[in-house]
Amino acid sequence: MKLLEGKVAVVTGAARGIGEAVALKLAEQGANVAFTYVSDSSTEKAMALQDKLIASGVKAKAYQSNAGDFSACENLVNDVLKEFGTIDICVNNAGISKDNLLLRMTPEQWDDVMQTNLKSVFNMTKLVMRPMMKARSGSIINMSSVIGEMGNAGQSSYAASKAGVIGFTKSVAKELGSRNIRCNAIAPGFVETDMTSYLKEGEGADKYKEGIPLGRFATTEDIANVTLFLASDLSSYITGQVISACGGMNI
Repeated sequence: MKLLEGKVAVVTGAARGIGEAVALKLAEQGANVAFTYVSDSSTEKAMALQDKLIASGVKAKAYQSNAGDFSACENLVNDVLKEFGTIDICVNNAGISKDNLLLRMTPEQWDDVMQTNLKSVFNMTKLVMRPMMKARSGSIINMSSVIGEMGNAGQSSYAASKAGVIGFTKSVAKELGSRNIRCNAIAPGFVETDMTSYLKEGEGADKYKEGIPLGRFATTEDIANVTLFLASDLSSYITGQVISACGGMNI
């Protein structure tokens, strides 16, 4: 039997990158997948992913929804419950970066990053709690970042939002543990995605790799595998934890 046979997973920000890899990995292990994307420019990719998931033999649906907007999340969760019946797994993956030195950062840039990276986690967690409490079971997985643990010059807003995700995750784990709902975070290091493509080339890439004991950037599948572990009963006694999937760069 597959690890997630018959479970329903919601994944935010899944049109590409880590989110797409997570959606595919959960489906591969039998989960039905509802996933979100936000911009019109991602519609084509989202539809292609939806088709790919359905072709793998599970139920899947793409929803255009902004995870940083509470009422949009409310509509999303209601629609998913109508369509899929329940929510067993929630992967809060939607994220952006607007990197700038603090001296040059605008309040709007700060707010945008906080809304997409941190408020979205509050929005979705608050809304998926109810069906999970009813079922007395659930796994919430929040995508943080090694930058949220270590900080990084030029990424104060991103680091603060991702550190916030860690504090939130631990608090939720304490609140919901008695209901058999687990909440964990993943802190990826540098992952090869569209968002980090600028790191891949030239001397910069070599410099970053020197700081990673495993000597390479992560693939999206590396992160998806950790997500699968936390989504499944293989991690049934793990809650409130941060798994740093960073090749050792934080040691």
